[in-house]
Amino acid sequence: MTGPKDIHTYLAEFDDIPGTRVFTAQRARKGYWLNQFAMSLMKPENRVRWKADERAYLDGWPMTEEQKQAVLDRDYNSLLDLGGNIYFLAKVFSTDGLSFVQAVSTMTGMSVEDYQQMMIAGGRSPDGVRSIREGN
Repeated sequence: MTGPKDIHTYLAEFDDIPGTRVFTAQRARKGYWLNQFAMSLMKPENRVRWKADERAYLDGWPMTEEQKQAVLDRDYNSLLDLGGNIYFLAKVFSTDGLSFVQAVSTMTGMSVEDYQQMMIAGGRSPDGVRSIREGN
């Protein structure tokens, strides 16, 4: 009989799920300022400042340069890896005039139409690669 796993071992197992980023406490800490920036876009006056000069607005936040560049590139997959929370990042793509479906489809490499059809049909198939480490 084996004892319980330590929390770090348990959480590391989430990194083995292909295409999935579980928003853990570690990610939350890593992305704290990134997510605070995104949430700032809830205020109209901040959206005006953001649209006027994105780089200057980002430079007002203590984010990493990698996070800032990913925001400027609208690289949502990288932003998730860098600690972004999709629900907070929604403030960025909403400010850009994109719907959730439009933004998320860019993360899959699918067209909006193909992504919508996949979701209407029940989402991604459970068949396929289930473990990065094991390749199955």
